[in-house]
Amino acid sequence: MEFSFTVIAESKRHRGRVGILRTPRGSLITPAFMPVATYGAVKTLTPHELYSVGTRIIVANTYHLHLRPGEELISRAGGLHGFMNWKGFILTDSGGFQIFSLSRLRRITPDGVIFRSPIDGREVHLTPEKAVRIQNALGSDIAMVLDYPVELPATREETERALEITTAWARRSREEFLRLGHPYQLQFGIVQGGLYEDLRLRSVRELVEIGFEGYAVGGLALGESRDERNRILDITLPALPRDRIRYVMGVGLPEDIHDAVVRGADLFDCVLPTRNPRRGTVFTSEGKINIKSAKYAEDFSPLDPLCDCYTCRNYTRAYLRHLFKTNEPLAGRLASLHSIYFYNRLLNDLRREILAENGLTPEDVMRWEGASGPLPYDLD
Repeated sequence: MEFSFTVIAESKRHRGRVGILRTPRGSLITPAFMPVATYGAVKTLTPHELYSVGTRIIVANTYHLHLRPGEELISRAGGLHGFMNWKGFILTDSGGFQIFSLSRLRRITPDGVIFRSPIDGREVHLTPEKAVRIQNALGSDIAMVLDYPVELPATREETERALEITTAWARRSREEFLRLGHPYQLQFGIVQGGLYEDLRLRSVRELVEIGFEGYAVGGLALGESRDERNRILDITLPALPRDRIRYVMGVGLPEDIHDAVVRGADLFDCVLPTRNPRRGTVFTSEGKINIKSAKYAEDFSPLDPLCDCYTCRNYTRAYLRHLFKTNEPLAGRLASLHSIYFYNRLLNDLRREILAENGLTPEDVMRWEGASGPLPYDLD
């Protein structure tokens, strides 16, 4: 397997870092945000549009793609990259989040989890091994192990039981992953343990002993406060290997991503940057705004006066409000395009700050990577 992850710069003011994941598909610069493409599409946006605003990695969902259209069909189409015509990286979740989100439609067994399909009511049996095989057929670049997240707050007894299941599933997942021997796929373990610091550290120890190409911090953004989340990140992230990617799952508010970056996290995903804009709520340099508000009816300024994305360069708040009020599909599309650009700009600025502290520029990274054009992650 031809891959490596190298930390090229670390902040002198906090634990933030810039890294490069090198793979046969190319290089991914971190920290990076991953828009959610549950069914193989980021809602309202084309792959070309995503790429044009700096996105280089997306998240798709193993469970939902298994239900429709099925991994066999996707494999025959050349894997998920070919099926959806995406040139960047793809991380596939394992279906573990559905244990939380579809709790009324599932039951945990010693072997795995049995879901009641929300589509046709049939039983879907997902084991750690099956999740690995599905992701192998999908051909994603990063495959997540099946884990057991619990809703917060949770008792220590419930959290410890879920942790023990997560570790057992991680071990089985790793064995199946190595047996299949996918040459271009990395596998990440997922740290659980709820809000109990000792359980988080126990999870880290057990997963590192198994050995993965990267590690995620799961079970957050599930009901805890910002302070509680940061407390867990403060103890968990430094305990993970320095030479492995650290992925904080489900964290999506700009301030929460900033919190995680300065604590040493490398990857993030969340539905908020595309779900909220489709409903008229967008993040801007002036804070979060509801563009459907009547006060924007005659506001001919850009959506975000400090943004130079396609939406902000070409359309006004008044026009976007008009599109939302008349239920035009273009409304969510333009708002989502701005939102993804906004998030990529946030990560771009954080990377620049960390590089600058070390006397480096994005152009230095470009030269190291032998690139012939502008660094993909520098949006200027």
